[in-house]
Amino acid sequence: MSIAYGRDGVIEFEQGYGFADLEGREAVTPEHRFRIASISKPITATAVMMCIEKGLLRLDTQVFGSQGILGGDHSGDVAAITIDHLLTHTSGGWANDENDPMFKNPAMTHDELIAWTLANQELSHQPGGRFAYSNFGYCLLGRVLEKVMMQPYETLIAREVLSKCGITSMEIGGNTLADRRLMEVMYLTAKPGAAYGMNVARMDSHGGWIATAGDLVRFASQLQKLLNEESIRMMTTAMSASYARGWNVNKVPNWWHTGSLPGTTTIMVHTAKGLCWAGLLNGRKEGLGPALDKLMWKMSRELKT
Repeated sequence: MSIAYGRDGVIEFEQGYGFADLEGREAVTPEHRFRIASISKPITATAVMMCIEKGLLRLDTQVFGSQGILGGDHSGDVAAITIDHLLTHTSGGWANDENDPMFKNPAMTHDELIAWTLANQELSHQPGGRFAYSNFGYCLLGRVLEKVMMQPYETLIAREVLSKCGITSMEIGGNTLADRRLMEVMYLTAKPGAAYGMNVARMDSHGGWIATAGDLVRFASQLQKLLNEESIRMMTTAMSASYARGWNVNKVPNWWHTGSLPGTTTIMVHTAKGLCWAGLLNGRKEGLGPALDKLMWKMSRELKT
Protein backbone atom coordinates (compact mmCIF):
# COMPACT_ATOMS: atom_id res chain seq x y z
CA MET A 1 0.00 0.00 0.00
CA SER A 2 1.09 3.58 -0.73
CA ILE A 3 -0.69 6.70 0.51
CA ALA A 4 -0.24 10.46 0.18
CA TYR A 5 -2.01 13.56 1.51
CA GLY A 6 -1.55 17.19 0.48
CA ARG A 7 -3.02 20.38 -0.88
CA ASP A 8 -2.16 22.92 -3.60
CA GLY A 9 0.52 20.67 -5.02
CA VAL A 10 2.36 20.28 -1.72
CA ILE A 11 2.62 16.79 -0.22
CA GLU A 12 2.02 16.91 3.54
CA PHE A 13 2.41 13.18 4.20
CA GLU A 14 3.30 10.14 2.12
CA GLN A 15 4.31 6.64 3.08
CA GLY A 16 4.57 3.11 1.74
CA TYR A 17 3.58 -0.02 3.64
CA GLY A 18 4.12 -3.70 2.96
CA PHE A 19 5.86 -5.16 -0.05
CA ALA A 20 6.05 -4.47 -3.76
CA ASP A 21 6.77 -8.07 -4.74
CA LEU A 22 5.42 -11.52 -4.06
CA GLU A 23 8.48 -12.68 -2.12
CA GLY A 24 8.43 -9.74 0.27
CA ARG A 25 11.93 -8.62 -0.60
CA GLU A 26 11.11 -5.14 -1.89
CA ALA A 27 9.50 -2.78 0.62
CA VAL A 28 6.98 -0.29 -0.78
CA THR A 29 8.16 3.34 -0.75
CA PRO A 30 6.42 6.58 -1.80
CA GLU A 31 8.36 6.30 -5.07
CA HIS A 32 6.70 3.01 -6.03
CA ARG A 33 4.20 3.18 -8.86
CA PHE A 34 0.89 1.31 -9.07
CA ARG A 35 -1.68 0.78 -11.78
CA ILE A 36 -4.32 3.40 -10.96
CA ALA A 37 -7.07 1.83 -13.11
CA SER A 38 -10.11 4.12 -13.50
CA ILE A 39 -8.50 7.06 -11.72
CA SER A 40 -7.25 7.58 -15.28
CA LYS A 41 -10.72 8.92 -16.17
CA PRO A 42 -10.57 12.30 -14.38
CA ILE A 43 -7.17 12.85 -15.99
CA THR A 44 -8.66 12.25 -19.44
CA ALA A 45 -11.72 14.37 -18.61
CA THR A 46 -9.45 17.25 -17.57
CA ALA A 47 -7.69 17.15 -20.94
CA VAL A 48 -11.07 17.20 -22.70
CA MET A 49 -12.17 20.25 -20.69
CA MET A 50 -8.87 21.96 -21.56
CA CYS A 51 -9.66 21.38 -25.25
CA ILE A 52 -13.12 22.87 -24.73
CA GLU A 53 -11.56 25.97 -23.16
CA LYS A 54 -9.28 26.29 -26.20
CA GLY A 55 -12.20 26.01 -28.60
CA LEU A 56 -11.03 22.70 -30.05
CA LEU A 57 -14.13 20.87 -28.80
CA ARG A 58 -17.61 21.59 -27.47
CA LEU A 59 -19.67 19.47 -25.12
CA ASP A 60 -22.15 18.97 -27.97
CA THR A 61 -19.50 18.03 -30.54
CA GLN A 62 -20.47 14.82 -32.30
CA VAL A 63 -18.10 11.87 -32.03
CA PHE A 64 -19.14 9.74 -35.03
CA GLY A 65 -20.63 10.29 -38.47
CA SER A 66 -19.94 12.82 -41.19
CA GLN A 67 -19.84 15.70 -38.68
CA GLY A 68 -18.06 13.75 -35.95
CA ILE A 69 -14.47 13.99 -34.76
CA LEU A 70 -13.85 10.29 -35.39
CA GLY A 71 -15.94 10.24 -38.57
CA GLY A 72 -17.17 7.00 -40.08
CA ASP A 73 -20.29 5.98 -41.96
CA HIS A 74 -22.60 6.13 -38.97
CA SER A 75 -26.10 7.49 -38.54
CA GLY A 76 -28.97 7.38 -36.08
CA ASP A 77 -28.21 7.03 -32.40
CA VAL A 78 -24.49 6.36 -32.88
CA ALA A 79 -24.09 9.61 -34.84
CA ALA A 80 -25.97 11.43 -32.06
CA ILE A 81 -23.34 10.60 -29.42
CA THR A 82 -21.57 13.73 -28.20
CA ILE A 83 -18.47 14.48 -26.17
CA ASP A 84 -20.67 15.18 -23.16
CA HIS A 85 -22.39 11.81 -23.44
CA LEU A 86 -18.98 10.14 -23.18
CA LEU A 87 -17.85 12.35 -20.28
CA THR A 88 -21.02 11.62 -18.31
CA HIS A 89 -21.36 7.91 -19.21
CA THR A 90 -24.67 8.48 -21.00
CA SER A 91 -23.75 7.30 -24.52
CA GLY A 92 -26.46 4.65 -24.44
CA GLY A 93 -24.29 1.56 -24.49
CA TRP A 94 -21.03 -0.27 -23.83
CA ALA A 95 -21.41 -0.56 -20.08
CA ASN A 96 -18.81 -1.95 -17.68
CA ASP A 97 -20.36 -5.41 -17.50
CA GLU A 98 -19.68 -8.89 -18.88
CA ASN A 99 -19.85 -7.44 -22.41
CA ASP A 100 -17.41 -4.57 -21.78
CA PRO A 101 -15.58 -4.16 -25.12
CA MET A 102 -12.36 -3.11 -23.39
CA PHE A 103 -11.85 -6.62 -22.05
CA LYS A 104 -12.49 -8.36 -25.37
CA ASN A 105 -10.26 -8.96 -28.39
CA PRO A 106 -7.00 -8.13 -26.57
CA ALA A 107 -4.93 -8.39 -29.76
CA MET A 108 -6.85 -5.57 -31.48
CA THR A 109 -5.59 -1.98 -31.72
CA HIS A 110 -7.79 0.92 -30.60
CA ASP A 111 -9.07 1.51 -34.13
CA GLU A 112 -9.76 -2.18 -34.70
CA LEU A 113 -11.59 -2.52 -31.38
CA ILE A 114 -13.71 0.58 -32.03
CA ALA A 115 -14.70 -0.70 -35.48
CA TRP A 116 -15.50 -4.14 -34.08
CA THR A 117 -17.56 -2.73 -31.21
CA LEU A 118 -19.63 -0.43 -33.41
CA ALA A 119 -20.31 -3.35 -35.76
CA ASN A 120 -21.11 -5.93 -33.10
CA GLN A 121 -22.49 -4.18 -30.01
CA GLU A 122 -25.50 -1.99 -30.66
CA LEU A 123 -26.57 0.76 -28.29
CA SER A 124 -29.14 -0.37 -25.76
CA HIS A 125 -30.56 3.12 -25.14
CA GLN A 126 -30.71 6.47 -26.88
CA PRO A 127 -27.75 8.74 -26.07
CA GLY A 128 -28.39 11.00 -23.09
CA GLY A 129 -31.16 8.93 -21.60
CA ARG A 130 -29.45 6.68 -19.10
CA PHE A 131 -26.25 6.52 -17.01
CA ALA A 132 -24.12 3.40 -17.56
CA TYR A 133 -20.48 3.55 -16.49
CA SER A 134 -18.46 2.98 -19.66
CA ASN A 135 -14.77 2.23 -20.03
CA PHE A 136 -15.23 2.17 -23.80
CA GLY A 137 -16.65 5.70 -23.70
CA TYR A 138 -13.44 7.00 -22.14
CA CYS A 139 -11.40 4.98 -24.62
CA LEU A 140 -13.21 6.98 -27.31
CA LEU A 141 -12.37 10.24 -25.53
CA GLY A 142 -8.70 9.28 -25.70
CA ARG A 143 -8.99 8.89 -29.47
CA VAL A 144 -10.84 12.22 -29.74
CA LEU A 145 -8.00 13.92 -27.86
CA GLU A 146 -5.44 12.38 -30.21
CA LYS A 147 -7.39 13.65 -33.22
CA VAL A 148 -7.82 17.25 -32.07
CA MET A 149 -4.40 17.57 -30.39
CA MET A 150 -2.57 15.66 -33.14
CA GLN A 151 -0.42 13.86 -30.57
CA PRO A 152 -0.43 10.36 -29.06
CA TYR A 153 -2.61 10.21 -25.95
CA GLU A 154 0.23 9.51 -23.50
CA THR A 155 2.32 12.35 -24.94
CA LEU A 156 -0.42 14.96 -24.87
CA ILE A 157 -1.44 14.11 -21.30
CA ALA A 158 2.17 14.31 -20.13
CA ARG A 159 2.70 17.66 -21.85
CA GLU A 160 -0.63 19.39 -21.32
CA VAL A 161 -1.73 18.02 -17.94
CA LEU A 162 0.90 16.25 -15.86
CA SER A 163 3.88 18.53 -16.49
CA LYS A 164 1.86 21.56 -15.38
CA CYS A 165 1.32 19.84 -12.02
CA GLY A 166 5.00 18.96 -11.57
CA ILE A 167 4.38 15.28 -12.35
CA THR A 168 7.11 13.47 -14.27
CA SER A 169 6.88 9.82 -13.21
CA MET A 170 3.49 8.78 -14.60
CA GLU A 171 3.27 6.61 -17.72
CA ILE A 172 1.01 4.06 -19.37
CA GLY A 173 1.60 0.65 -17.84
CA GLY A 174 2.57 -2.59 -19.53
CA ASN A 175 0.53 -5.74 -19.94
CA THR A 176 2.72 -8.57 -18.65
CA LEU A 177 5.00 -9.15 -15.70
CA ALA A 178 7.91 -8.84 -18.12
CA ASP A 179 6.61 -5.34 -18.95
CA ARG A 180 6.83 -4.24 -15.30
CA ARG A 181 8.16 -0.68 -15.23
CA LEU A 182 10.92 0.74 -13.05
CA MET A 183 9.69 1.08 -9.45
CA GLU A 184 6.35 -0.54 -10.30
CA VAL A 185 4.83 -2.98 -7.83
CA MET A 186 3.76 -6.51 -8.68
CA TYR A 187 0.01 -7.20 -8.68
CA LEU A 188 -1.21 -9.99 -6.43
CA THR A 189 -4.27 -12.06 -7.35
CA ALA A 190 -5.89 -15.20 -5.97
CA LYS A 191 -5.54 -16.73 -9.43
CA PRO A 192 -1.82 -16.54 -10.30
CA GLY A 193 -1.14 -14.28 -13.26
CA ALA A 194 -4.67 -12.86 -13.51
CA ALA A 195 -3.31 -9.32 -13.42
CA TYR A 196 -1.10 -9.96 -16.41
CA GLY A 197 -3.58 -11.25 -18.95
CA MET A 198 -5.11 -7.89 -19.91
CA ASN A 199 -4.23 -5.30 -22.55
CA VAL A 200 -3.53 -2.55 -20.01
CA ALA A 201 -1.76 -0.34 -22.54
CA ARG A 202 -4.94 -0.25 -24.64
CA MET A 203 -6.83 0.93 -21.55
CA ASP A 204 -4.75 4.14 -21.61
CA SER A 205 -7.43 6.84 -21.38
CA HIS A 206 -9.82 4.93 -19.12
CA GLY A 207 -7.51 2.81 -16.97
CA GLY A 208 -3.95 2.49 -18.20
CA TRP A 209 -1.81 4.87 -16.15
CA ILE A 210 0.67 3.93 -13.43
CA ALA A 211 1.49 6.53 -10.79
CA THR A 212 2.70 7.14 -7.26
CA ALA A 213 0.18 8.23 -4.63
CA GLY A 214 1.95 11.59 -4.53
CA ASP A 215 1.47 12.02 -8.29
CA LEU A 216 -2.28 11.73 -7.88
CA VAL A 217 -2.38 14.20 -4.99
CA ARG A 218 -0.42 16.70 -7.10
CA PHE A 219 -2.95 16.30 -9.89
CA ALA A 220 -6.12 16.42 -7.78
CA SER A 221 -4.95 19.41 -5.73
CA GLN A 222 -3.94 21.59 -8.70
CA LEU A 223 -6.93 21.53 -11.03
CA GLN A 224 -7.00 25.31 -10.79
CA LYS A 225 -3.67 25.36 -12.68
CA LEU A 226 -5.26 23.45 -15.52
CA LEU A 227 -8.82 24.75 -15.80
CA ASN A 228 -10.81 27.90 -15.14
CA GLU A 229 -13.48 28.03 -12.44
CA GLU A 230 -16.35 27.39 -14.84
CA SER A 231 -14.71 24.27 -16.26
CA ILE A 232 -14.03 22.92 -12.77
CA ARG A 233 -17.65 23.63 -11.82
CA MET A 234 -18.85 21.74 -14.89
CA MET A 235 -16.56 18.80 -14.13
CA THR A 236 -17.81 18.53 -10.57
CA THR A 237 -21.56 19.15 -10.94
CA ALA A 238 -23.48 15.86 -10.77
CA MET A 239 -25.23 14.92 -14.01
CA SER A 240 -26.34 11.34 -13.31
CA ALA A 241 -26.69 9.97 -9.78
CA SER A 242 -23.40 11.01 -8.13
CA TYR A 243 -21.28 11.21 -11.30
CA ALA A 244 -20.32 14.47 -12.98
CA ARG A 245 -17.77 14.68 -15.81
CA GLY A 246 -14.88 12.44 -14.80
CA TRP A 247 -15.50 12.67 -11.05
CA ASN A 248 -17.87 11.18 -8.51
CA VAL A 249 -19.31 14.02 -6.45
CA ASN A 250 -21.57 14.68 -3.47
CA LYS A 251 -23.27 17.74 -2.00
CA VAL A 252 -20.50 18.55 0.52
CA PRO A 253 -18.93 18.92 -2.13
CA ASN A 254 -16.21 16.26 -2.18
CA TRP A 255 -14.92 14.84 -5.48
CA TRP A 256 -13.36 11.41 -5.89
CA HIS A 257 -12.68 8.51 -8.17
CA THR A 258 -11.86 4.90 -7.49
CA GLY A 259 -10.09 2.28 -9.56
CA SER A 260 -10.26 -1.49 -9.71
CA LEU A 261 -8.55 -4.15 -11.81
CA PRO A 262 -7.32 -7.65 -10.99
CA GLY A 263 -4.51 -6.95 -8.50
CA THR A 264 -5.41 -3.24 -8.13
CA THR A 265 -7.56 -1.18 -5.74
CA THR A 266 -7.20 2.63 -5.76
CA ILE A 267 -8.86 5.84 -4.62
CA MET A 268 -8.22 9.58 -5.17
CA VAL A 269 -10.14 12.23 -3.21
CA HIS A 270 -10.46 16.03 -3.35
CA THR A 271 -12.29 17.29 -0.27
CA ALA A 272 -14.36 20.44 0.03
CA LYS A 273 -11.66 21.88 2.32
CA GLY A 274 -8.98 21.41 -0.34
CA LEU A 275 -7.19 18.48 1.28
CA CYS A 276 -6.51 15.75 -1.27
CA TRP A 277 -5.34 12.18 -0.90
CA ALA A 278 -4.66 8.97 -2.76
CA GLY A 279 -4.42 5.36 -1.62
CA LEU A 280 -3.04 2.59 -3.84
CA LEU A 281 -3.07 -1.17 -3.23
CA ASN A 282 -1.54 -3.99 -5.27
CA GLY A 283 -4.37 -6.39 -4.50
CA ARG A 284 -8.13 -6.66 -4.88
CA LYS A 285 -10.89 -8.58 -3.16
CA GLU A 286 -14.51 -8.00 -2.23
CA GLY A 287 -15.04 -5.10 0.17
CA LEU A 288 -11.50 -3.79 -0.14
CA GLY A 289 -12.47 -0.59 -1.99
CA PRO A 290 -14.90 0.70 0.66
CA ALA A 291 -12.45 -0.34 3.40
CA LEU A 292 -9.67 1.66 1.73
CA ASP A 293 -11.97 4.69 1.46
CA LYS A 294 -12.89 4.47 5.16
CA LEU A 295 -9.26 4.04 6.18
CA MET A 296 -8.09 7.06 4.16
CA TRP A 297 -10.76 9.27 5.77
CA LYS A 298 -9.78 8.01 9.24
CA MET A 299 -6.10 8.73 8.60
CA SER A 300 -6.92 12.19 7.24
CA ARG A 301 -8.29 13.17 10.65
CA GLU A 302 -4.93 12.23 12.21
CA LEU A 303 -2.99 14.49 9.84
CA LYS A 304 -1.78 17.38 11.98
CA THR A 305 0.01 19.57 9.44
